[in-house]
Amino acid sequence: MNNGFVTPASIVEMWVNVGIFYVLLVAKIFAFANSLLYSGESYDAAGKLNKATWTILLGVAVLLQLVPLPLSIINLAMTIVAMVYLADVRPALAGLRRR
Repeated sequence: MNNGFVTPASIVEMWVNVGIFYVLLVAKIFAFANSLLYSGESYDAAGKLNKATWTILLGVAVLLQLVPLPLSIINLAMTIVAMVYLADVRPALAGLRRR
């Protein structure tokens, strides 16, 4: 029972949650902005989903991160989408520019 007292552990937990929120928000915004930089032909040449699909998915990811709804499983899925983009699609697209 909390009895209205704020414990040091709850303060630390709150700041950790705030930090995670902002790190994920920045990662999703970066992924979304980066998805706009490449042409649709680049996505096709890299053998990935098309530009519209990635842009929509990443835009939804950013919106769900900003909206305080209890959609944690969907937000988790959108976080995974952003991480897949950053870890797999972005390097493939960047590799096409270097050639």
